[in-house]
Amino acid sequence: MSESQSRYSIVERLTETKLETMSAKSALKEEIIKRKHKIADLENDLKNWKQDVEEDKKRNERQKTIAIENAKRDLQNAEEQLIEKERVYDDKLKAIEDALKSIEEISKTAGPSTQ
Repeated sequence: MSESQSRYSIVERLTETKLETMSAKSALKEEIIKRKHKIADLENDLKNWKQDVEEDKKRNERQKTIAIENAKRDLQNAEEQLIEKERVYDDKLKAIEDALKSIEEISKTAGPSTQ
């Protein structure tokens, strides 16, 4: 009986070792699968990041283009206002010159002042 029990123990230990080895082998395969998935996720993250960067670049370019257009419009408005203001100032200067000439004419016709 002892010999039979000894064989039984050996078979049991070998079976246990076989099961442990099969589990370890399976764990190795699972680890490889996990690492492949991690690489796929990282590659996907990189792809998404590149798309985000491209979208950010386009958005920034649009914002800067709009800012340039606004600055050009502001310049055009300022130039138009400058022309109008110059015309108003020219009219004022002409009115002042006319007034000064009128005063000079009045002074000439009034004769010498008696002071």
